[in-house]
Amino acid sequence: IVSEAAKLRYRSAGQFTSPITVRSPYGGGIFGGQTHSQSPESLFTHIAGLKVVIPSNPYDAKGLLTAAIEDDDPVIFFEPKRLYNGPFDGWHKNPVSPWKTQELAQVPTGKYTLPIGKARIMREGSDVTILCYGTMVWVSLAGAEHAGVDAEVIDLRTLVPLDIETIETSVKKTGRCVIVHEAPKTSGFGGELSALVQERCFYHLEAPIARVTGWDTPYPHAFEWEYFPGPERVAEALKSVMTGGR
Repeated sequence: IVSEAAKLRYRSAGQFTSPITVRSPYGGGIFGGQTHSQSPESLFTHIAGLKVVIPSNPYDAKGLLTAAIEDDDPVIFFEPKRLYNGPFDGWHKNPVSPWKTQELAQVPTGKYTLPIGKARIMREGSDVTILCYGTMVWVSLAGAEHAGVDAEVIDLRTLVPLDIETIETSVKKTGRCVIVHEAPKTSGFGGELSALVQERCFYHLEAPIARVTGWDTPYPHAFEWEYFPGPERVAEALKSVMTGGR
């Protein structure tokens, strides 16, 4: 249904639009098991005409959802399940803290919108750029602190359309890039991000682009959070790119 909705503008020669917003819980970290903890965002970014939004906090969620509902094109709105009850400090074993203590949870009661296709710089830095979204925004912030690296953390917020200008500006400034997402590495959206950064920032890169992702193959008798990137893995990638990928 979503795929056909995305084609409506093209198939009608611009005579009809398809203002449909589909909300869906997304991602893992809540012990939902293999079936209920998937991250299928790359499947939907492959559908021409479909916009893909993944907020990381309540303020962005309301503003982006309002914008999605008002958009004339179909939007799939992924809501990270790990963040429903509150943010966490990036360490999967630790409990969440209440959203009410967080600045990004101070949501106005009135209507407001945020532009679809505009990233948020969550942390400014000069050493390396981290591209992330959803739950992994908080993991990336913790990983940068754990590594002691002056990382610029960019919350993409929307994958399609992608704020490539903000990405390009940051990577050209830092000269290094680490991509973090929950989904498995093979055919994950990080591959698309890596290709775009390489195409646009090749002569500015001082180290190979690194991807920190979920494992392609789960292993038995492991806790669910062990499938997903944690601050330690992010910190390892940061240290690697800081030494030229060695």
